[in-house]
Amino acid sequence: MVPFHIRLYRDSDSDAVREVFAAGMHEHAPALCRHLLRQPWLLLVLSCTCCLLLASARSLLLPMLVLALVLALVRHSVGWAWGAYIQHCLNTDLRHITAAYGAGAGARFWVAEVDGCVVGTVGVRPAGDGDGELVLKRMSVRRGYRGQGIGTALARTALAFAAQRGCKAVVLNTLMVQHEARALYERLGFRRHRQYVLPTVYGYLANCTITMYRYELDGSEGALAPQRELGVMETWNHQTNQAGNVLPDHEVQPRTSTANTAPWH
Repeated sequence: MVPFHIRLYRDSDSDAVREVFAAGMHEHAPALCRHLLRQPWLLLVLSCTCCLLLASARSLLLPMLVLALVLALVRHSVGWAWGAYIQHCLNTDLRHITAAYGAGAGARFWVAEVDGCVVGTVGVRPAGDGDGELVLKRMSVRRGYRGQGIGTALARTALAFAAQRGCKAVVLNTLMVQHEARALYERLGFRRHRQYVLPTVYGYLANCTITMYRYELDGSEGALAPQRELGVMETWNHQTNQAGNVLPDHEVQPRTSTANTAPWH
């Protein structure tokens, strides 16, 4: 277990946050490609094409070359589409994080830090309908730091903020290929709320399914304590006992910094 702490975002974190998010999202490209190649319509097209070429050319070479070309084209197309989505995210809320997730917007953004290096991110913003719900966004942890409890701590920090604000629920969206993230959210108590296919041409062709998760809050901070939102920069430490085991939530004590510089300005 590596020691880490969670703090509010600073403007100097911008490049690191964008890099952590982009790197984590790019990891899903191969899984998306495999998901597309398993779609019945594409398998049917590939099978018919290979059969026609085999019948006309009476050779395995041409069908194999065409199949290799099609697979390369699919991989390139998926990579391009996914890269365009990542760039869209980087050009919207992650372009000016302080403005998008500032206190004035009713939002927050946190980073997880190890030895001065940003290794994880998460943010929350009011849901579009403004019905007392927050949307959890941009959750990402560097590959080499996963399995250390960082993602859990980031999510609990966001839930504690929502509870302190009196929100009734926290919601989030995941793709069908984000298996690790979905397992984490379900362990934390998120429940599947609804599923839908991404309403775009690519979404329908690839059967790109979005699952919305929802965490109901009862207005008390009970299970989320002792993580509390203060008006200044606050740090929550990941603590271990002498044996190196993670301490239960009720034994972890927050450490606050009374630095004069506010993280949101």
